[in-house]
Amino acid sequence: MRILMIANYLPYPQTSGGRIRIYNLLRRVACRHEVSLAAFLESAGDVEGIAHLQQFCAKVETANFSQRSRLAKVPGLLRYALEGKPPELMLLHSEELKCKINQLCSEMDFDIVQIESVMGLYLDMLPRGKRFKSVEMFQNFTSQQFERVSNVEQRWDRKLRTRINALTMGYWEPRYASKFDRCTVVSEMDRQLLQRSNPRLKVDVIPNGVDVEKYQPLPLPSEKAIPALLFIGHMGYPPCVDAVLYFCSEVLPLIRQRVNNAEFWIVGRDPRPEVIALDRDDVHVTGQVDEVIPYYQRCPICVVPLRAGGGTRLKILEAMALGRPVVSTSIGCEGLNVIDGKHLLIADTPAQFAEKTIRLLQDRQLYHHLVINGRELVESCYGWDQIANKLMTVYDEMTEDER
Repeated sequence: MRILMIANYLPYPQTSGGRIRIYNLLRRVACRHEVSLAAFLESAGDVEGIAHLQQFCAKVETANFSQRSRLAKVPGLLRYALEGKPPELMLLHSEELKCKINQLCSEMDFDIVQIESVMGLYLDMLPRGKRFKSVEMFQNFTSQQFERVSNVEQRWDRKLRTRINALTMGYWEPRYASKFDRCTVVSEMDRQLLQRSNPRLKVDVIPNGVDVEKYQPLPLPSEKAIPALLFIGHMGYPPCVDAVLYFCSEVLPLIRQRVNNAEFWIVGRDPRPEVIALDRDDVHVTGQVDEVIPYYQRCPICVVPLRAGGGTRLKILEAMALGRPVVSTSIGCEGLNVIDGKHLLIADTPAQFAEKTIRLLQDRQLYHHLVINGRELVESCYGWDQIANKLMTVYDEMTEDER
């Protein structure tokens, strides 16, 4: 069948969890179906991804993401608010992308149009009279994400903006989703949350995953290895910023009281000034890196001290696939089918987080236990091949209904 995917960013290079998810699903779906993609170019470096994606996509259409300030867009933001739409969504409106999508639809008839949830309004921009089934892909429940971000934001203007978007998204998101034939979410928790808001929705769980063939377990670190801790994330994203600030101020000092040579590595693109300011002898801020494997090799433990956000963490699955145990908050591992003490360690206070990290650094038996169980979990439940098959089963059910 012919499938059109509409995304808020080009999924290659794979520089974020969202891109990794879209890329791995798209590539596998394209092995069995004819797939076209329409997406924004977030930066100049994204252009290199077009040629790569054209290797397995029938068409790839892009538009430059507008970097105009929110102040310049105030009239449009107010119009969206008066129409009952979350103002934040107006920032993703592009006449250029709309025209290119309509051109694609005029050139071929699609069986499925799949749209990332933040781009959901493009459903109303598609040409009338075309017959296709539509699916909205939720990587997280956006209203919940905005609400949590507002709780950790320090600047009053950002806090106010995220609070407004949490309120408007909470009303609009589940209602607009009813325009789609199907919706997908990444966890059973998100499915229940979405259907509680709108019981009429037909919602499927298509979880996040990891490439278990590409990411093979790394050698176990020697007992003499430096006790280095790793956090990987988009360091311009407020929940990730809050996580590393919280860890450095409240958790790392407790760890260093008993493990005085402990290091902390912060790996991820677009670090905010307050993150860059953390860089010192025992805290390393790398910015964007070409390859994350060397940092997993250097660091025997991954930490996920998130106190906000939504969806599920691809980096936890990646760490488990690579044989690196994880210490996480409850929010950090939310939505994953993990058990505390079996697949990872969960800690929600600074004292607990420090204690469990230290224990993992010192207890080799526990370390091996988590490594083995974590790898078994991703192999049995979170491989991209089986996840893509679940998505294609949804396609089959939708088109079977039509037939």
